[in-house]
Amino acid sequence: MAPVVHVVLFQFKDGQTPDQRRDVSAFLYLSQDPLSRRCSSLTANPRFLLQLCDKMLGLRSKCLHPASKRPYIKSSMGGLDRSIEGCQHGSTHAFVVEFESEQDRDYYVNEDPAQASFVLEVLQKLDKATILDFSPGVF
Repeated sequence: MAPVVHVVLFQFKDGQTPDQRRDVSAFLYLSQDPLSRRCSSLTANPRFLLQLCDKMLGLRSKCLHPASKRPYIKSSMGGLDRSIEGCQHGSTHAFVVEFESEQDRDYYVNEDPAQASFVLEVLQKLDKATILDFSPGVF
């Protein structure tokens, strides 16, 4: 069974310019304070972005396999767009979630209650989402 890589690109309705997003990203990256303290010093828009991104990454521990009741996401990472190529088409944040199998990915997308709850919350905050799945080396 080939693993499945689930790529998610978000364009949030945050009203920030790319420069403002980069400033927030640099502030968060360079600060040594805990995330909650860093968030509390930001304005509402960057704070809600960080909270949603944290929730997306938190799905790795919240999404439990229906049979084993254990986390089934193999890996998860994400971050703010840092491309210099200008081909983002409005996407500002990217996430990569890896699953052991298509069955795990299918459960995540179609049935997992933690993921479904997150989707309901995040959809109202998005201008656009782009999602691509692939198995490494399968063309």
